[in-house]
Amino acid sequence: MAASEKEAMVWVRILEEGVFRFDASEAAWAAAGPSLSFAVPRRREEPRAGGDRPAIVPVCEVVGDVQRVVVELPSGTSFYGTGESSGPLERTGKLVITWNTDAWDYGPGTTSLYQSHPWVLAVLPDGKALGVLADTTCRCEVVKTFRERGIPCDVVWMDIDYMDGFRCFTFSHRFPDPKCMVNDLHSIGCKAIWMLDPGIKNESGYFVFDSGSESDVWVQKEDKQPFVGEVWPGDCVFPDFTCERARSWWSGLVRQFVSNGVDGLWNDMNEPAVFNTATKTMPESNIHRGDANIGGHQNHPYYHNVYGMLMAKSTYEGMKLANSAKRPFVLTRAGFIGQQRYAAMWTGDNVSNWEHLHMSIAMVLQLGLSGQPFAGPDIGGFAGNATPKLFGRWMGVGALFPFSRGHSDKGSLDHEPWSFGEECEEVCRLALLRRYRLLPHIYTLFYLSHTNGTLVTAPVYFADPQDLELRKIETSFLLGSLLVCASTCPDKGAHESAQKLPKGIWLPFDFGDSHPDLPMMYLRGGAVLPIGLPLKHVGEAKLDDDLSLIIALDENGKAEGVLFEDDGDGYEFLQGNYLLTYYVAELHSSVVTVKVARTEGSWKGPNRNLKINILLGGGAMVSTHGIDGEDIHLTMPTESEVSSLVATSELELKKQMIQPIPEIDKPLGKEVAELSEIPIDLNGEDWLVNVVPQIGGRIISMTHLPSDSQWLHSTNRINGYEEYNAAEDTAGCKEEYKVIRRYREQSGKEESICLEGDIGGGLVLQRQISICKKNPKIVKIDSSIRAKQGADHSASNGIKREILPDSRELTFEGDLRPNGEWMLVDKRTNLSLVNCFNLSQVSICKLHWGTDHLNMELWSEQRSVSKDTPLRICHHYEVRKIN
Repeated sequence: MAASEKEAMVWVRILEEGVFRFDASEAAWAAAGPSLSFAVPRRREEPRAGGDRPAIVPVCEVVGDVQRVVVELPSGTSFYGTGESSGPLERTGKLVITWNTDAWDYGPGTTSLYQSHPWVLAVLPDGKALGVLADTTCRCEVVKTFRERGIPCDVVWMDIDYMDGFRCFTFSHRFPDPKCMVNDLHSIGCKAIWMLDPGIKNESGYFVFDSGSESDVWVQKEDKQPFVGEVWPGDCVFPDFTCERARSWWSGLVRQFVSNGVDGLWNDMNEPAVFNTATKTMPESNIHRGDANIGGHQNHPYYHNVYGMLMAKSTYEGMKLANSAKRPFVLTRAGFIGQQRYAAMWTGDNVSNWEHLHMSIAMVLQLGLSGQPFAGPDIGGFAGNATPKLFGRWMGVGALFPFSRGHSDKGSLDHEPWSFGEECEEVCRLALLRRYRLLPHIYTLFYLSHTNGTLVTAPVYFADPQDLELRKIETSFLLGSLLVCASTCPDKGAHESAQKLPKGIWLPFDFGDSHPDLPMMYLRGGAVLPIGLPLKHVGEAKLDDDLSLIIALDENGKAEGVLFEDDGDGYEFLQGNYLLTYYVAELHSSVVTVKVARTEGSWKGPNRNLKINILLGGGAMVSTHGIDGEDIHLTMPTESEVSSLVATSELELKKQMIQPIPEIDKPLGKEVAELSEIPIDLNGEDWLVNVVPQIGGRIISMTHLPSDSQWLHSTNRINGYEEYNAAEDTAGCKEEYKVIRRYREQSGKEESICLEGDIGGGLVLQRQISICKKNPKIVKIDSSIRAKQGADHSASNGIKREILPDSRELTFEGDLRPNGEWMLVDKRTNLSLVNCFNLSQVSICKLHWGTDHLNMELWSEQRSVSKDTPLRICHHYEVRKIN
């Protein structure tokens, strides 16, 4: 194909009716690498018979090494998917880069997170839909207190601190008898899940390193020597999970490790993450000695996005080796489309703020749309300190996610429910009891997802794909026939928010637990919802426990639902050892009859009590009891009785909604306020700038509001490591210095953040970042280095501006320097970010770029400084349209 020639792609029918494979050419078909997303890779290669044809044939354009595929769809099409993505639920107009990235403290504009799901769901204006999968691994742009307090809990999570010096498969002296500890947890109904990272300490005498070296399993450099990179244990080597030899070695270690009473494992840092590198991962020149059937020997970019999934697969297989009669539980941070075969996932290092609460709902839904149903965030946020209201509100919605857990950074305050006061503790208790009562329904949804690929959680528009208003809703979601409506606004509960409901009948209900900080729940007309008992842990459940059915009749007076039951573990269900019960309800005259329509599986129906609850509206219901499997009859109230019951219920609901969790945040003062360790926002008319004051006054994101364009995003950590996609900072000094003064100014003229930091050697860094009210189009940065009183030292001051996409460097000095400004151009949006500076303050301008970063650096001259003769660089940013 010519350098920039556009051609229709060749296609062939595969899998089943309506599914087609597209390639740039017949030669591209023959040259394509094997699929790592398909459970059976050969099925992608096998044409099928049929007469169906694709409604749309994409066009392919090749420019150099970049292949661009264009799928033209009608105006009004809505886009979803792309798996683990921050930002809005609807992805229309958004850029997503599939490159697994260790993205601590990610934001709504972050283009790459921990997993890659190159899958897009397009919902057409008429409600029909089609999906597009880019099947390539390459970068693409698309304890006991719980029991005592009556708070349900099933798992205790062991982070890397249980290890001896962060060495995987070891225990520190604080865990002298892990098996005994696990037995104690089991005695109160808790399971223990332990972390394993891919970074193996590069240390002779450490049995994991020694056995891995003997088996030759490490990722290699170009010179065929093991690659060594820094992670939590220090210098580490990394298993090459693309190779069967390495996967078997890892699985063997897992098998032995499970004998310590390990109930499950979670894989972290498996993007793979590497500290102290601009790319946050291993060099692209590294060599993976992959198996022939998945691509063979390749450099790192080929396998980067599947490294985490292959690690999860190896962990999964090791747990199966340990006990083939149990279903392995593996949780992973990094992954690739198709990884649901091996692991659940969580959404990584999120932050304790309202924005991340809001994003977490859309992220869970996107992952479900991309084939990963078992997903959820760290409730309350991993980094930073949640407030009582934020934590309670997050627990309210997070308890209804498919995967639900709390997890926080070691440096944050305690994030147990009782740590936030009695009001928050009560909300968390109610939220988790809701989850446990809904477990029969949620477990059934997982069974249906396993057997036919339906979603566990779904966007609201799934209830009515033709309603365009539903497509943008991000605070509500479906759990089968159950609609959950939450609020991510601190000032309003879900009951105070205007809820957009799908067409048809949707009846509100609760368990007598309504609260201003809990989501509202609605049941679709025509649905039967199975409900269990409020439990402290799932081990308390028995097959003959009382069961309840909540029923919402449709406009024809009918309803139906299904309940799946099995042993809760193992694989006997594959042999038919389960019970799938189909319940139906129907209104004749004034009597509703509820019965079992049919069952599947070899199990017989248990002898248990069955409570029937018919919803009337406004949260009101009428109830009766019977025996499961027998016909149960309930006489419905008259219209006037229904009106009275509904009015009484609504009045009672209002009484329950008057005591929200108090918000105890301390507001900032009018002029000056001390800053916390959490990044803060500077808000202007045109800019939203996110700054970490205690680390060099580093700007970690800059959003241009009029164009909705994100020009950089970065994250930082003090105690451990720093990582970034892009950053604007003061270079030439160490990042971790003593902050001697920091404050924020808010006035009618400007909003700014100021700091002074002792950077050692008798030098002080001063930095001010401001948005001026008179000229809101610019963000101004004024940085200087001066000597302390009476000192005289040599220094150099640099401003480094790092952004995104063979590595090169250019240096401009003297007359070759830009004449006071340079710009970064985004050809997708026809916008440019212009960096304007005082040429008299800048001695050198540098450009350095690699495959995933671009540095634009301003450097002052190197000379002696004193208190009266500081080094200074003052510059500002603005966005301009390209002519």
